[in-house]
Amino acid sequence: MVKKTQAAYGVSQRLACEVFRHPRAAQRDESVKDDQAALRLRIKEIAGAHVTWGYQRIWIKRRREAWKVNRKRVYRLYLE
Repeated sequence: MVKKTQAAYGVSQRLACEVFRHPRAAQRDESVKDDQAALRLRIKEIAGAHVTWGYQRIWIKRRREAWKVNRKRVYRLYLE
């Protein structure tokens, strides 16, 4: 909404945010996170091959395969 207002009326971001009472910090946030597709695919492969393994065992396998990945991230992707 703020960007549309900026483009339509040629006003600054500060003024557009002020009119809509929208924080400027929220306007500038853009996600820089990668989608983790390769990790997600590998977790699915491991979980399919070893049905009884939980996320911790999969995390250990990933560490042994030289993937520096956080245990909490593996857990989150494993739940998906």
